[in-house]
Amino acid sequence: MRGAVFRYESFTTDAGQGLLTCRYSLDGREFTELVTLPPGPGWDAPAAQAAARLVFLLAGVSYYKTAAPSVIDLGDIPLTAREQAFLRDFYVNGLAEFAYRNGIILDHLELRARGSMAPSTRSSGIDGTIGTVGNRALVPFGGGIDSIVTVEQVRRLADVRLFVVSRPGDSYEAIEQPAAVAGLPITRATREFDPQLLRSAEYGFLNGHVPVTGIISAIAVLAAVLDDRDAVVMSNEWSASIPTLEFDGKPVNHQYSKSESFERAFRDVLAYIPGPQPEYFSWLRDRTELWVGREFADLEKYHSTFRSCNKAFYSDKNRRLDHWCGQCDKCCFIDLILAPFLSRDALERIFAVTGEPLGDPGLREKFRGLLGAGAKPFECVGEVTECRAAVLLAANRPDRAGPRDVLLQDLAKEVASWPDAPVDADAERMLHPVGASFVPARYK
Repeated sequence: MRGAVFRYESFTTDAGQGLLTCRYSLDGREFTELVTLPPGPGWDAPAAQAAARLVFLLAGVSYYKTAAPSVIDLGDIPLTAREQAFLRDFYVNGLAEFAYRNGIILDHLELRARGSMAPSTRSSGIDGTIGTVGNRALVPFGGGIDSIVTVEQVRRLADVRLFVVSRPGDSYEAIEQPAAVAGLPITRATREFDPQLLRSAEYGFLNGHVPVTGIISAIAVLAAVLDDRDAVVMSNEWSASIPTLEFDGKPVNHQYSKSESFERAFRDVLAYIPGPQPEYFSWLRDRTELWVGREFADLEKYHSTFRSCNKAFYSDKNRRLDHWCGQCDKCCFIDLILAPFLSRDALERIFAVTGEPLGDPGLREKFRGLLGAGAKPFECVGEVTECRAAVLLAANRPDRAGPRDVLLQDLAKEVASWPDAPVDADAERMLHPVGASFVPARYK
């Protein structure tokens, strides 16, 4: 059942513990989230306080969605007009998948903000250096092909630290193993959710996807401020901006907080909050997943450790796998996007426990969904055209004509028969920059 009012109560910071405490309530039920980062005096600086406030604003979405009321009350927390518009979009667009799956309409969501704040001017320009001389980048790292490619390219231009968020006392081998291969220092943060969220069935809470990358982005900005980093470098590529589907004429994008529109809006908010803030941009914004796949194929030292399988990231450790499941949509997509650039033998080694997904005829409909012949999965997967190009490129490899390649060849024949099948020139264009990019001049 939907609630009446979600309220932002307060946030506090403790420099000695490196602790941010965020408090919310929904129809009288109170929620508290704890975010920890390395302690130190930097927490008390205006820039850190401004960044902590931004984490507080975005993290609220996890508690709002328990009952999704039509009113969000910011109380006396002052917002600029730009922040209020950004926050409303973050809820409406970031929860579009949640609303679609739960049959909820968020179009008329009301944000009440009694306090108003005039925007301040950023302490440095878009291409300026904040704090220290030289590029000092913080790169959020999830252990997948996107963040690995970003790390290996940005480390040529900057002093890089990886950024990893987890729950207290937990870690994911799918992140830790490739991070060890990278061999770079790591800044760690923890998010301790209110324990009520873990009892959602008992309390009758609504469940569904939240724009978690947006929350992680805000925590990364706070971490970068505390460590005097001049940039938070994300790994969100071009296809993240493509909606998963449209419903009632409106886009529903599983990857909203990885999209160009979110990146642009978040940058605008950062540019006008008090104190010098790090530059925020995605290294891959104008790159396709096909391009990422080609770049990753050459990074052989990671091939035995990376793992993007959904089941590697289950919150329940008893259900978490230490290998690729070889069956989920993410396994299928990663296999598909790497198939043009890696041999079948190399991919069989990657998917050693279960076997390569493209060798399993039972996964035909999952692949057809990626190709646009069925429902696109609510997953972080590539755009339809680049998936089609990947199928055609892979099927043309000389090592892909064996008995285990029947599914791949069948899919390629189906795609080739479509009037809008990509041609060689289309595939070539996808291996070059497309669309917009916010990478500042000092990182180019």
